[in-house]
Amino acid sequence: MSLKFGDLRTLGAAYWIVVAIGAALTLARFSEAFLILRAQSTGLSLALAPLVLVVMNIVYSLSAYPLGALSDQIDRKLILALGFATLIVSDIVLAVASNVLGVMAGVALWGLHMGMTQGLLAALVADEAPIDLRATSFGVFNFVSGIALLLASLIAGALWETVGPYATFMAGAAFTAVGLVGTAVALRR
Repeated sequence: MSLKFGDLRTLGAAYWIVVAIGAALTLARFSEAFLILRAQSTGLSLALAPLVLVVMNIVYSLSAYPLGALSDQIDRKLILALGFATLIVSDIVLAVASNVLGVMAGVALWGLHMGMTQGLLAALVADEAPIDLRATSFGVFNFVSGIALLLASLIAGALWETVGPYATFMAGAAFTAVGLVGTAVALRR
């Protein structure tokens, strides 16, 4: 079966709101490579740099299932909003951290936000997509998210090079706050 662009119109407004939320969150969450760079900027040796992703992924994997199960019990919008708020706190911690332990705390919060949002966004795509276009819906969602990640990483890289790590992570917090407000408005409708 091939993609027909006319099918995209049948996906519905609720689906496109989920895509917009995913794009907003991805714009606020640039590449995890910046987490490694941040840890190195506070003294973590190159040999230990993989620990950054290990910490993030352990927290992500340990939190994803229980938070996913919780999202089946309570309002998913609340968990999504808490995921945005956790990313804001993570970015602020990463911006102001003066040592590796502070960076690792921010990295752990980054992993927690992923556990709160990534599976939930996938569930929301599945909830809002017509059954006959579910694969297309995931493809479009991931395509839009990929473009947002590329843009976010370009912006983060430019900020890192011109101003420094503090500005990069504070901009991430600001983008996340804007995304949270936009998401709250969109989900009320």
